[in-house]
Amino acid sequence: MVHQRRRFGNWGEDAAVRYLKTRGYEILDRNYRSSWGEIDIIARQRDVLAFVEVKTRHSLKFGRPAAAVTREKQIRLRKTAWCYLRENQVFRYRSRFDIIEILDLYGKISLNHLKNCF
Repeated sequence: MVHQRRRFGNWGEDAAVRYLKTRGYEILDRNYRSSWGEIDIIARQRDVLAFVEVKTRHSLKFGRPAAAVTREKQIRLRKTAWCYLRENQVFRYRSRFDIIEILDLYGKISLNHLKNCF
């Protein structure tokens, strides 16, 4: 079960990367980790760095996927992003936090890119 969920999550992250690339983003890092947590995708489009959390779901039973990005998760993502900025010395770019929701509802797949969420 855990293996299937991880594989589904990886599939969602791969789909998000393909989506971002088709929209002109350069993928700088995937699954970046710090002591605070992990950022799924770090991408750059012109002068903006997007720190992207990908949420993939089979159902809306517990609400929209973005609802899983709680206040605590947002704080961890911000701290992890700060580690990335400091480690890579990329302060010259504007930063934002995006969520990409991917829903696979009975084989009907939809992707929703929420920009500058928090």
